[in-house]
Amino acid sequence: MSVVGFDVGFMNCYVAVARAGGIETVANEYSDRSTPACVSFGPRNRSIGAAAKSQVVTNCKNTVQGFKRFHGRAFSDPYVQCLKNSLVYDIAQMPTGTTGIKVMYMEEEKVFSIEQVTAMLLTKLKETAENALKKPVADCVISVPCYYTDAERRSVVDAAQIAGLNCLRLMNETTAVALAYGIYKQDLPAPEEKARNVVFVDLGHSGYQTSVCAFNKGKLKVLATACDPELGGKDFDGVLVKHFCEEFSKKYKLDVKSKPRALVRLYQECEKLKKLMSANSSDLPLNIECFMNDIDVSGKLNRGHFEEMCADILARVEPPLQSLLELAKLKKEDIYAVEIVGGASRIPAVKERISKFFGKELSTTLNADEAVARGCALQCAILSPAFKVREFSITDIVPYPISLKWHSAAEEGVSFYSLNFPLSPNFFFFFPVGQFMIQKVVPQASGESSKVKVKVRVNIHGIFSVSSASLVEVQKSDETEEPMETEQATAKDGEMQTDQDELPGQGDGQQETEEKVPRENEEMETTTQEGKSEKKSDQPPQAKKPKVKTKVLELPIENSPQWQLADDMLNLFVENEGKMIMQDKLEKERNDAKNNVEEYVYDMRDKLHGMLEKFVSESDRDALSLKLEDTENWLYEDGEDQPKQVYIDKLAELKKLGQPIQERYTEAEERPKAFEELGKQIQQYMKFVEAFKMKEEQYDHLDEADVSKVDKLASDAMIWMNSAMNQQSKQSLTVDPSVKVKDIQAKTRELFSACNPIVTKPKPKVELPKEDTPADQNGPVNGQEKPQEEASPDKGTAENTGNPTSETTEKKPDMDLD
Repeated sequence: MSVVGFDVGFMNCYVAVARAGGIETVANEYSDRSTPACVSFGPRNRSIGAAAKSQVVTNCKNTVQGFKRFHGRAFSDPYVQCLKNSLVYDIAQMPTGTTGIKVMYMEEEKVFSIEQVTAMLLTKLKETAENALKKPVADCVISVPCYYTDAERRSVVDAAQIAGLNCLRLMNETTAVALAYGIYKQDLPAPEEKARNVVFVDLGHSGYQTSVCAFNKGKLKVLATACDPELGGKDFDGVLVKHFCEEFSKKYKLDVKSKPRALVRLYQECEKLKKLMSANSSDLPLNIECFMNDIDVSGKLNRGHFEEMCADILARVEPPLQSLLELAKLKKEDIYAVEIVGGASRIPAVKERISKFFGKELSTTLNADEAVARGCALQCAILSPAFKVREFSITDIVPYPISLKWHSAAEEGVSFYSLNFPLSPNFFFFFPVGQFMIQKVVPQASGESSKVKVKVRVNIHGIFSVSSASLVEVQKSDETEEPMETEQATAKDGEMQTDQDELPGQGDGQQETEEKVPRENEEMETTTQEGKSEKKSDQPPQAKKPKVKTKVLELPIENSPQWQLADDMLNLFVENEGKMIMQDKLEKERNDAKNNVEEYVYDMRDKLHGMLEKFVSESDRDALSLKLEDTENWLYEDGEDQPKQVYIDKLAELKKLGQPIQERYTEAEERPKAFEELGKQIQQYMKFVEAFKMKEEQYDHLDEADVSKVDKLASDAMIWMNSAMNQQSKQSLTVDPSVKVKDIQAKTRELFSACNPIVTKPKPKVELPKEDTPADQNGPVNGQEKPQEEASPDKGTAENTGNPTSETTEKKPDMDLD
């Protein structure tokens, strides 16, 4: 069973697997542990990962990256429309209203959903894991930002299904980092002791996440999270790009933003410059050759000036940290350590501000890039029965409060659910994510209001659902005790009230989320009649309850989560992904066949004037060289785009001329060794014959006729070998050899099979004569003669072993393996 963790980042992805030796981050086919989150579409196939990133400049309109931010968002979303103009590639509206990506694929215009594009990336990561583990991969844990909403999480789960993955859990990135940090700690406080509070700060390319976790031995509890989804390394890149666009406009009169390809190249160079400035404070150059209109551009910048330009961005570092402490109700002194991860956390000014805020040195014990993937792999190992992992419980939180509203009958009796998502203590975003219709709600036969039990769940992925609803009919018996008033308040039309307090408001909403969100076994109860709800309080202890009977009727629920793929659409996408994988495979085979032809042309051309020079005549060399040149020209003209079989046939045509030359070289290299092996064999058997003629004792049991046979075979073999060697020495290297290596090896095997049985024939066993012994020493036992054993090379008689019988000597007790 596979145990794999996928960190699907905005710009780069990492794959971690569990092995017997622990958790390991694996490398892709380019020996790089980082795989770009990039997909490029071409006229014949897709390129994913590093191969796609190499086409960002050359095929910019059909190469997509940064698509992670479009999960679970409508095309009409203001956020999507705001990003639209800054994208190099095109986006379009899907039939369902979600955001799609428009590209040219297989020479046709296609619009792929975000789920499909993410599934393509996951397919590549799955392939990387399978190559590392040497077995199929299905079960996995996938990371998502902690600020992902319900709709975004549903979208990622759909993408995993399209890629053929069984996602055991969508894990918040900050929680994955916390697990990777805590599971190896041996000095955590005992469960009954005060917890150790650790802050995790993750500043990646496009998101800023923070969390504070309480650690005890064998468990972690996420106390709070705070984030800024729009702050990341991309903002620092954007400042640099803006600066150099203005500089190049003044210096070279170039409008960089008018050329997408030039803008992409500038972003790449600015990202490199940003990383260099993190390690150097001196002036650093930026040079791009043939940038636009065949003009080379250059500029320079230092860290001090860069930090001044980024003052507004750096000011956004502290607010989420302040919000984090407020939500967790902790002081700075309560924090044991601050661990930073994420690529952009390496920027010195960012580290300085975080360190200054908490008043302590930052901890960097985790790998800033790989911590999330390793945490996901650990979680997968915990959930999988394939590995035995140290017990470690994880208590996560839902980072958004959940509110439920019950609409009146006039509004079609729809139970509507929404998310209030606090991005900061000061404002909320409202995300409607679906409708859940509870049907067949009717009043009781007596006309009184019916009690409806509604069970809602937030599953392991952080996804909300209404799992069941039931109508409870109360039937009072004839014998009743004194009734009591139970109705404390009447709810307004269109509202749904529960046993719980109102959902948390601004500022403290997230802290109480864990208590307010119903777990799998918790229930929300309402009483409703034609859209009216009533809230019941606890019964006074002195009151007497009437005797009642209840009847429970399960109600049908129509779940309509917003933006989730329908089953038929999901199945269609799975089928299409399979077709695209097959197309990629066929195109790879076609390209491999073409590359084999090209490789053979260059390889044979070099060898004809090198190692093969002595083995080819001048006329044959000229003919083959001309054929190689014609093939090379064909490859870059008519042969640029041919079916796989055409390349296979072309290679066979070349090998028909080149293979005999190669074989002559191989024969010349291996022939001396083959003759040497045969010569050794002949010498061995000749020595044996000589030893027999000298009447050596070890061969005195052999028949003279057999030895004579060996003598003749060895002599004949010697004559054959000498003849073959003489004949070959007279032959030119430019023609096929008169005797081949396989013939020499066959002669060696033939000689061995004929002579070896004679040479190794064992001596017959000799039976020693019986000797009379005195009766008192070795006489009859119980009136019977004691038998004597035959002597053998490895077992003596009973007499010479010193034991009563040889049987006693050989017998051993059975070993008790238990």
